[in-house]
Amino acid sequence: MHEISGAWRRAARGAGLLAADGTAVPTIFAEMSGLAAATGAINLGQGFPDEDGPAVILEAARAAIANGVNQYPPGRGVPDLLEAIAEHQLRFYGLAPDPHRDVLVTAGATEAIAATLLALVDGPDDEVVVFEPYYDSYAACVALAGARLVTVPLRWPDFQPDLDELRAAVTDRTRLILVNDPHNPTGAVFSAEVRDEIVRLADRHDAIIVTDEVYEHLVFDGAHVPIATLPGAWERTLTISSAGKTFFTTGWKIGWVSGPEPLVQAVLAVKQFLTYVNGSPFQSAIATGLRLPDEYFSGIAATLRAKRDLLGAGLRAAGFDVSVAAGGYFTVVDAGPLGATDAAEFCRTLPGRAGVVAIPLTAFVTPEHRDRYATLVRFAACKRTEVLEEAASRLAGLSA
Repeated sequence: MHEISGAWRRAARGAGLLAADGTAVPTIFAEMSGLAAATGAINLGQGFPDEDGPAVILEAARAAIANGVNQYPPGRGVPDLLEAIAEHQLRFYGLAPDPHRDVLVTAGATEAIAATLLALVDGPDDEVVVFEPYYDSYAACVALAGARLVTVPLRWPDFQPDLDELRAAVTDRTRLILVNDPHNPTGAVFSAEVRDEIVRLADRHDAIIVTDEVYEHLVFDGAHVPIATLPGAWERTLTISSAGKTFFTTGWKIGWVSGPEPLVQAVLAVKQFLTYVNGSPFQSAIATGLRLPDEYFSGIAATLRAKRDLLGAGLRAAGFDVSVAAGGYFTVVDAGPLGATDAAEFCRTLPGRAGVVAIPLTAFVTPEHRDRYATLVRFAACKRTEVLEEAASRLAGLSA
């Protein structure tokens, strides 16, 4: 069959998944998960927990299914979830979105990001500024939308952007500034100075701010600060989050967008022709989750901080240099002290050498910048304590 043309090529090329012969190649996550299955290695590559979330949420989903909540929900989302999201924003951040105008439920945060980019990019002259390394769907969706990706580097070990480089990246061509805070894959939490500068630059250049805050309740020191709470930010900011990371329900794919009605309405205009709607009984259950007491939310942050420390200690003992994550699921290390020169090759051999799977940070960067992250590797800390202890024991053999 002749070569298949189409927009898929832009998406694959943007994500770095278009081979030299024009075929699509698997993601690094698929490759590493395959290695884990083939070798019996502990999978610290992908960011999914290995235990269930709160029983009350799971039971709410079962009850919803049993009570017939199994058909299409309203296009914006189940009203109770819309109200719970608005209550959550007010309770934690003092924001007061109208639940029926300023909130939209999506099929996870990934769909929210895709629908937002497709809705708001206006043509090939538009630019989308992201912080590099970046969640891998960003580049694919920017390319699919037909915009140009502009990156601001985050550098080892604290992964905070240089403000002069940020200023150089944001221009009158910037349509969107896409901010992932707490940040995947680095675990960084951006400083107040960075947040303030993003808002100032967006105002100066009339750009829209899109924030990906799926790790909002996994900040280890202090409270999460949404950019939408800053002076002058609400009217130009779309805030994206989801239930998966907070409630350990990554397979349910319940996310949301909140912000000023005109921007949310634009996203809805596209989203309704992607998945249309999703997950009726799960939406009802997540409404229950968002109303859990404060102790639940502080507890998950404390638990994951302890897991970060446990994993970090094991990685240091194995000979890695370790960047201490300020939030989220992941810890980034430098494998250079163990002789690594190519993070991808190091990760491909790690299951056989140590029985553990990780992800090279080069999977999250543009090809021309891979040398900046050549020896950096990401490990996931969102696993059971005994799994992390076993992984640390296995990794200890690397320095023997």
